[in-house]
Amino acid sequence: MLKVLHIVPSVGSVYGGSSKAVLEMVGVLGRYVETVHLVTTNANGSDRLDVPLHDWIPADNYQIQYFPYLAQGDYKFSRAMSHWLWHHVGDYDLVHTHAVFSIPNWPAYWSCQRHGVPYVVSPHGMLQPWTLSYKGWKKKFFYRLLEKPALDRCCGVHALTRSEAEGLQNLGLNVPLFLLPNGIHRQEFEVLPDSSLFYKAFPHTQGRTILLFLGRIDPKKGLDLLIPAFAQAFHQYPDSHLVIAGPDNIGYQPSVEDAIRAAGCGAAVTFTGMLVGDLKLSALAAANIFVAPSYSEGFSMSVLEGMAAGLPCVITTGCNFPEAAQEKAALMIEPKGDQLLQALMTCLGDRPGAEAMGQRAQKLIFDQYTWSHIAHKLAQVYQAIHKTQPLPHTYAA
Repeated sequence: MLKVLHIVPSVGSVYGGSSKAVLEMVGVLGRYVETVHLVTTNANGSDRLDVPLHDWIPADNYQIQYFPYLAQGDYKFSRAMSHWLWHHVGDYDLVHTHAVFSIPNWPAYWSCQRHGVPYVVSPHGMLQPWTLSYKGWKKKFFYRLLEKPALDRCCGVHALTRSEAEGLQNLGLNVPLFLLPNGIHRQEFEVLPDSSLFYKAFPHTQGRTILLFLGRIDPKKGLDLLIPAFAQAFHQYPDSHLVIAGPDNIGYQPSVEDAIRAAGCGAAVTFTGMLVGDLKLSALAAANIFVAPSYSEGFSMSVLEGMAAGLPCVITTGCNFPEAAQEKAALMIEPKGDQLLQALMTCLGDRPGAEAMGQRAQKLIFDQYTWSHIAHKLAQVYQAIHKTQPLPHTYAA
C-alpha cells in the first residue's frame, strides 16, 4: 500500500494556476495511489482561507489538512506545519513537495532526510531563467544555501515542459528529471455554461469581440505588451473588447490602468477580478480569442483552459508550449509587442481560420492533456521510486 504525502505552501485561489494544478492533480491521483494526503497553510493573499485547522478534511480521492501561518513580506512560515512534518513524515512511503523558495517546504526536506523517506520536487517553473532573475539576488542566495542541497538529495525533479527540464539541467542538478505537464478535466470543457452568465455580470461586453486574458495581474504576465498591442488592434477593429480576468496580488493593476489610459483604449477594457467556477467557464464561452503574452510560465493552466474551450489562442514562447504551435493549435510568438500585434490582427482578420485553430487546440488538449492521463503516469513514477527502479518518463536531452 503506497502512502503519499503532498506538501504545498498554499492552495488559495489568489495564487493562480499552480495551486489549482496541485489540487486537481491530487484529486485524480487518488484513483491510482492507495493513500494521498495533502498538507498546506490557510494562506490566501492578504486574507486567510476559512477552513478548519489541524484536522484531516476528506476531499475527492484524497484528504487535506490546513495549518495556520505567519507572514513576513513575501515569505510564509508555519510553526505548526513544521512541527507536524517533523513528527509525521515518517508515516509515508513518499513525499512530493510543490514550489521552491518556500519556507514551509524546507522542514519537509529536512524531515524526509531525517526519516529516510524519498521525496520528489515540483518547482512549477520557479527555476526558469526569467523567474530566477526577478528579485534575483535573494533567489540566488537561497538557491545555493538551501534549495540546491535539497534538490540534490531528492529522488526526482518534476519538470512540466521540455524548456523547464533543459533549464533544470543547466542548473547542474544531479538527480533524474521526469517530464509530465499540467492538465484539465475534460468533462468541464465538453459543454461550457452559457455565455449569458458572463454577460449578465458584465453586460457592456455583450455583442463585442472579446479578447480574454486570464491570469494574475503581474509583471511577468506580459500586460505591458498586451495593452499597446490591443490599443492598436482596437483602432482597426472597434468592436473588439479586452477582458482582463484575474487577481491583483501585488498592487500592479494601477500601473496597467495607467498604460490603458495612455493608450487611449479605456472604454474597451474590462477588469473582472478573479473569475472562478461557472463564471470563468462562461467567460471562456463568451470569448472569441484567448491571449497569454507571458514572459515566463511553468506550464500555464489558463492556456490549457483556453485551448480546451476551443478558443484560438495567442501565446508566447514564455508559455513553454511548443507542441501547440507544432500542431497548429495556437499562434506562438516571442514576447514582443510587434509580434503580439500581428498575431491579434491575424485572429481578428481571419475568423474562420481562427475558429479552425481553436478546434485543433481542443482536440490536442482532450487527447493528451487530461488529468487522468497525467496522474496515471505520475503514479508510475511513484511506484518506480518505491521499488528503487529507474524512473519512467525521465527527460532525455
